[in-house]
Amino acid sequence: MTTENLEQFNADELEAPEWLNADFIGEILSTSEEAPELKVTDLKISPASAQGDHYASVMFRTQVEYTTRKGVFTKPLIIKTMPEQEGHKKDMLSESHFFETEIGMYSKVLPEFQRILKQAGDDTRLYVPCIYHSLEPHQVMIFEDLVPQGYTVIRDRPVREEELCRAYSKLAKWQAVSMKLLNEQPDFLKDFKYGFFDTVGSDPFITTAMPPFIEMLERWPELRKYKPHFEKIKDTYLDTVQTVLQEYRTNPQSDGYYVLCHGDFHLRNMMFRHNKETGDSEDVMLVDFQMCNNCPIAVDLIYSIHMLMEPEQRWSQGEKLINYYFSVLVDTLQKVGYKGEMPTLAKLWQEIHRLKYYDLFMMFTLLPLILGIKTNSFSMNDLLQDGATREKTYHQDVYVKDIKNLLPKYEKIGYFKDL
Repeated sequence: MTTENLEQFNADELEAPEWLNADFIGEILSTSEEAPELKVTDLKISPASAQGDHYASVMFRTQVEYTTRKGVFTKPLIIKTMPEQEGHKKDMLSESHFFETEIGMYSKVLPEFQRILKQAGDDTRLYVPCIYHSLEPHQVMIFEDLVPQGYTVIRDRPVREEELCRAYSKLAKWQAVSMKLLNEQPDFLKDFKYGFFDTVGSDPFITTAMPPFIEMLERWPELRKYKPHFEKIKDTYLDTVQTVLQEYRTNPQSDGYYVLCHGDFHLRNMMFRHNKETGDSEDVMLVDFQMCNNCPIAVDLIYSIHMLMEPEQRWSQGEKLINYYFSVLVDTLQKVGYKGEMPTLAKLWQEIHRLKYYDLFMMFTLLPLILGIKTNSFSMNDLLQDGATREKTYHQDVYVKDIKNLLPKYEKIGYFKDL
């Protein structure tokens, strides 16, 4: 993408497209509320996320005032759509399955998951209602706005353990239901085949990650001993990672644990609600289901270790949090009447270690980027589009400290044997 196109894409995150107007919103509301006489009297539109928050879409918040024969009303909405300007990124995303996948999640999968949980006595809320979706002439989805309901994105502080437990609990519940359906009605989820790697696996921020990581290892005497391991796999690891991520549809293992994964399970794809008096976490709502796909259960868990946890949590609490996820998973499987062989904790950790190439890939590809974003040292767009900026992330003190803790742990559990 050229600098001009990048600037245009950034502008798309701040300026609503011309078609997003009172007539468009009015038609949607009149249909959803079964009020053909509905008339929009005022429409305010603003960006719904920080610039660069989302890789595959742009989002706007609208405050709609309208009248019907029942009176005057106000409704806050979130509009999610594609960038309007031309450019490499728009072309790539328009050919992706992101919007089709997310529409399928909101219109079919999540409602069924929630129904199955409710039938089992669990009233967990899995999603915010989608009142409109379309692929033509514009790829767009419209939701109720969670902010007036007390939900916010955590931006200005580290995520707490109790909040992580909320997130892992929510993930475990809907993945337990997905295990049930993959076991009993696999065709129900057959369309969810495409994930993160299918769209961005050839993007430079993926393919150019290894050399600056190896160069960083060379700079630190205590890390140099790990350099030969990564040099050994530098020409083959991407193919191995791709094989693992696409395993369910190409070569499922007879004893593998498979779920419908979220695919992008990080903090900015979660909105938390806290008690106004105590500040305690009361709920979390997962959002952004564009990369959901059937894959090994370890995929979301490994992703979350690097992209969701804080460094200290990664080093000291990671096992505890994953074990908590597993306890909720098994409890939910029992509640919903799972008919397959019940998973074991030992086998779950075997699955995580089996995906060691993916774990290492996350460590030297996306971990330095997310640390740069969390510390406000770099913008997401700069990191995705500029190689020189990405190389700087490997020399952040916080990243080097992370690697000095992670590599010995990987060595201890045998990641570097038989690479």
